[in-house]
Amino acid sequence: VQLQASGGGLVQAGGSLRLSCASSLPTSRTWTIAWFRQGPGQEHEFVAAISWDGGSKYSADSVKGRFTISRDKPNGTVYLQMNSLKPEDTAVYSCAASPLFGVSTTAGFDYWGQGTQVTVSS
Repeated sequence: VQLQASGGGLVQAGGSLRLSCASSLPTSRTWTIAWFRQGPGQEHEFVAAISWDGGSKYSADSVKGRFTISRDKPNGTVYLQMNSLKPEDTAVYSCAASPLFGVSTTAGFDYWGQGTQVTVSS
């Protein structure tokens, strides 16, 4: 089992980044993939999630209209396109897998990848 997040970096406020999450998960069931973020000294915060087939998605109010989650069907890679970035978006972004759809708490996710740092300068 593996989830690999990549694509983080340093960007100015108003800029864009695209994160990628490549995964290798048990094929005995389908998996919802989500992005969480954790700022310095903060708890994990749910960002967005997408169903196994990419047909359904949901996101946090704080990123609606700015972040878009998508899924590449052939290889299952999940992307997080982040536009209009703000300094408060600075965090370590991690992807996680859940056998359920609709969950947004860390307890609902079985597998986690390592994070990728996103830093937004003002």
